[in-house]
Amino acid sequence: MFKNVFRWVLPVLVMVPIVPGCAEGRKVYYAAWEKLGSEKRDILVSRVKAARDDQATAKEQFKTTLQKFQEVTNFKGGELESKYKKLNAEYERCKEKADNVSTRVRKVETVAGDMFAEWAGENKQYTDPEKRRASDKMLEDTKVKYGQLIALMKKSEEKMRPVLAKFNDNVMWLKHNLNASAISSLQGTAGEIETDVQALIKDMESSIAEADDFVKQMK
Repeated sequence: MFKNVFRWVLPVLVMVPIVPGCAEGRKVYYAAWEKLGSEKRDILVSRVKAARDDQATAKEQFKTTLQKFQEVTNFKGGELESKYKKLNAEYERCKEKADNVSTRVRKVETVAGDMFAEWAGENKQYTDPEKRRASDKMLEDTKVKYGQLIALMKKSEEKMRPVLAKFNDNVMWLKHNLNASAISSLQGTAGEIETDVQALIKDMESSIAEADDFVKQMK
């Protein structure tokens, strides 16, 4: 029976992604997952895990891009254009990973908002005051924990953009000035970028750890 339900639900899940501005589309999406036994709580946990994993991937990519940038600034001779192409490729991967993180964070926010709204609405249906108070407290506690998580996620997400902008500035400068003087000018910003990347990585690691704690609490 499960296989028959899955055959019907899977096409719906593929065709109806979570769209922040499309409430009706999300209702269909959630209903489809409920038929498979997954509530909004389960979907939120899944989205948080995905955002955490994408942050971990982006963190490593920022490290790699920084390493390639440092290799260029320490360039002593040879084919400079080849170095530029490698650096540019790493920058493009870095931007892609950062965009993935931003998409994941938006999806987490969307599901969390829908889950909390549903939870609050269902709490009003309790006829037992004690159970209602207990559920209200659980809701508020979860909101607090989620607030800490999403604040860290958004903080690290926002910090990616200035770092990407600096990478882009230097990659374009190198593209337009494939010579020794260009390398010399890049050396002046190498230390600053390294500091920014290290600060970003620290924030991302805090966000990843908070995501792990949130997942454990939700389970």
